[in-house]
Amino acid sequence: MSIIRRVVPLFMGAALALSTLQPAYAQAAYPDKPVRLIVPWAPGGATDVIARLVGQKLAERLGQPVVIENKAGAGGNIGTAAFVREKADGYTLLMTTSSTHGINSHLYSRPGFDVEKDFANVAFVGSIPNVLEVPAKSQFDTAQQLLDYAREHPGKLNYGSAGVGSSQHLAAAQLIHSAGIDITHIPYKGSGPAVSDLLGANLDFMLDTGSLGQVKGGALKALAVASKTRLKELPDVPTFDEVGLKDMYAAAWYGVATHAGVPEDIVQKLNQEINGILEQPDMVARLESMGVQVGPLRKPKELDAFVKEEGVRFKALVEMSGAVME
Repeated sequence: MSIIRRVVPLFMGAALALSTLQPAYAQAAYPDKPVRLIVPWAPGGATDVIARLVGQKLAERLGQPVVIENKAGAGGNIGTAAFVREKADGYTLLMTTSSTHGINSHLYSRPGFDVEKDFANVAFVGSIPNVLEVPAKSQFDTAQQLLDYAREHPGKLNYGSAGVGSSQHLAAAQLIHSAGIDITHIPYKGSGPAVSDLLGANLDFMLDTGSLGQVKGGALKALAVASKTRLKELPDVPTFDEVGLKDMYAAAWYGVATHAGVPEDIVQKLNQEINGILEQPDMVARLESMGVQVGPLRKPKELDAFVKEEGVRFKALVEMSGAVME
C-alpha cells in the first residue's frame, strides 16, 4: 500500500508535466497541415494576384501547401465574414484590403465582422497608389489641363469607379474636395467594366490602382499619382503634390490577417515568414511591376495602428462622398 502511495503521485506528476508541454509542442510544430488563404475577391484582380504570389512563397517557407480560396461579393464582405466563422487555429488566413479593413465598416450598416475584435493582423504587404488615368486619345495631356477644364466646365467631365464606396470612388471624392471641382460619378459593377469603358473613351478619367499594364502599353495615359513619391514603374508621372494638390494621397493596400485569439507564436512566425518573402528581390520586382509599393510596416502592432488610422480616414471620406450601402 505504501508503494502505491508513492508511485501514484509520480505518475500524476509526470502526466501533469506532459500536459503542460503538449500545447507548446503543438505550437512549435506549426504548421503540420495545409494552410488556407481566403481572398474575398474574384480571381484575376490585384488582391488575388498578390495573394497567389505571397501564398506560393509562403508554402515554400512553411513546408506546407497554401491553398487560395476566392470568396467574392459585397465589396469583400462575403469572404471576410466567412473567414470570421472559421476556426481560430492559425490554419486559415485572410487577405485584408483597404476595402475590407478601412472602408466597409463605415459604408455598410452590417458588414458581418468587426475589424477591431475579429482579427489578428499578421503582415502588411504593400499599397498601390491611385493613378489619374485618361484614354490614350484624350485631349488632356497633364493633370493641370484636366483640372482647369473641370473648374471651367462644372459637371461636364465624368469618371468611372468599381462601384459606390469603392476605393476609386472615394479617391475621386477626395480629388473633388481637394481641387474644388464638380464632376459626374458613373459607378460600375467592378473595375473591369469601368476600365473597359475608359479604354473605349466612354469615360473621361478614372483614379485606378489596377491599370498599370494598360498605361505602360500606351492604351491609357497616366497624368498624376496619388502618393508622396513617384511610382518606380511610372517615373515620368508627377505626384499630385507636384501638380499643386497637397495631401492628395489615395491608395489600395493589402495585408494578411488571422483570427483574434490565435497563439502569439503562430502570429509571429507568419509575420517573420511573410516579411522574409517581401525581402526577396524577385518578389519585390514582381510586386513593383504591378505598381505595389512594398512595406514599410513590419510588425503586427504597427499594422494594428495603421488599420485604426485608416478607419478614421475612410470614415471621413465615406461621409464626404455620401456613399451608403445596405
